[in-house]
Amino acid sequence: MFFDKTVLDNGITVVTETMDQVRSVALGFWVRVGSRDEPPGFGGMSHFIEHLLFKGTEKRTAEEISATFDRLGAELNAFTSKEYTCYYSRFLDEHLPTAVDVLVDMLQGTLFADEHVKSEREVVLEEIHLHEDTPDEQIHDLFAQTLFGSHPLGAPILGQTESVETFGRDDVTKYFSDYYLPENVVVAAAGRVKHDEVVSLVRDRLHLNERGEEMRKSYAPKPASEVMVRTKQTEQAHICYGTLAFDARSEDRFALTILDTILGGGMSSRLFREIREKKGLAYSVYSYHSLFLETGVFTVYAGTRPANAEEVIKLIQAELDDIVTNGVGEDEFAKVKDHLKGQLVLGLESTRNRMTRMGKSELTQGEVLSLDELVARIDRVTRDDVARVARELLRPDRMVLSVIGPFESEKLAHLLGEGVA
Repeated sequence: MFFDKTVLDNGITVVTETMDQVRSVALGFWVRVGSRDEPPGFGGMSHFIEHLLFKGTEKRTAEEISATFDRLGAELNAFTSKEYTCYYSRFLDEHLPTAVDVLVDMLQGTLFADEHVKSEREVVLEEIHLHEDTPDEQIHDLFAQTLFGSHPLGAPILGQTESVETFGRDDVTKYFSDYYLPENVVVAAAGRVKHDEVVSLVRDRLHLNERGEEMRKSYAPKPASEVMVRTKQTEQAHICYGTLAFDARSEDRFALTILDTILGGGMSSRLFREIREKKGLAYSVYSYHSLFLETGVFTVYAGTRPANAEEVIKLIQAELDDIVTNGVGEDEFAKVKDHLKGQLVLGLESTRNRMTRMGKSELTQGEVLSLDELVARIDRVTRDDVARVARELLRPDRMVLSVIGPFESEKLAHLLGEGVA
């Protein structure tokens, strides 16, 4: 695994990985802007702009953009996160110039026409309504709100209905010009591709606004509240239970990955075995972690019948307490390391996975680690490291709880307070 990296004179970064054994190329244009960057009244603007970039440019209509990639048998898509937005495609290597041309056109030639703003506003509002009707997705937004409060990381990626309803063309173009700057863009490509060709295509075609002032504000969050309940008539109680963790550049992120996998990273994980296999109290139970600029998150999710919510929360905390008190055995530790290394290698058989890892790593960490470096970082983690991280993060007094279900808020808060004390 070998990466090439070039920073153009205007600040755009290009990273590539050549894979001669494949015929495809995965190409992504990563922009350092997400929901955390949105000022009051602009909630959801990053995601809204992602939609608008597919609506047509000065050179191509929306239909022509889609038709171009359909004709090539290629994929075209995009997504928005809390800290970045990505526009990506996967195609045969011979179509690299066409793919770059269209994606660049979308990034710098989108019309942001009034009629597009109005029509897409309705589409996004429907997406928000759909999300609100999906409690197993909505609970993660509620948890972020509970954990981060007024910190920008607490804002939902889709935004709020009341803000999206007010978006106008001037709002869109101002936000776009503030963040879609050369120094905020990473172009990542993996597959049968030559680095110099990608650099040449990007240098010749992508001409964004000149560099501007640093817009992103960074400061450490503090947990906003301990328990947040959203009363809703659902068949299941949807539970998120977790805490603040490490930032994207912390060396402890590798120990956290191992801890996360042990607790809720699959069918062999402690939470899955205890809550689903032994107790039969949930169909879905897992943990995950997210890493951001100045902090991170460790979260456990479970969906269970409302009558079982208190017991499930107690079982989650019991598993967290056990790993804090007793640590991890040698056999379990070795199995999880092997699992992580196997998943890492298998995942890198995909050009899109490799492109995603490069783009995200360069944008959020400022470096891309090779496979050998990643394996070495995992191997360097000791059982003592995992135990130390568990003791630091998983104390009951650090934990935050969010629940969606048919509960009275005050009563449930009291019950759950007893359950996690």
